[in-house]
Amino acid sequence: MNGYNNQYQQNQILFASPEHILLMLYDGAIRFGKQARIACKNENLALKLEKISKVFAIVTEFSNSLNHQIGGEIAADLDGLYQFMLRELGKARVDNTGKHLQTVIELLEGLRETWAQAIEINRAEQAMLAENQQNDHAYESKGKQASISAAG
Repeated sequence: MNGYNNQYQQNQILFASPEHILLMLYDGAIRFGKQARIACKNENLALKLEKISKVFAIVTEFSNSLNHQIGGEIAADLDGLYQFMLRELGKARVDNTGKHLQTVIELLEGLRETWAQAIEINRAEQAMLAENQQNDHAYESKGKQASISAAG
């Protein structure tokens, strides 16, 4: 069964849109953060550090993938937030209260929600543009047919 599960996950990633991959990465970082927090409560240091390392890798990738030329101030603000999260994750490695992990988890959840909303807004706008283009094309076709009928 595990082999089928792995194949399903691989197919999800291979055929996912960049937006969907972004959300999956946020989901993974949040899940790993929560697992690290549970490991911290259970005093399982090895598991806590393993899960923190996974969150760290994902947040680092988010930071590295920012395009500062296109993103401008938003990219700079996101980078600052990602750098703060990385510092908090560093503190979480030695902290046994889970406070720093909780901070990172909450930030990731907020960013994930914001990205999901932005993606939905973009999809709705793209659908509206496509519908308008279709309507414009249909209107132009009707106008041409009317001109041909009037000429004939």
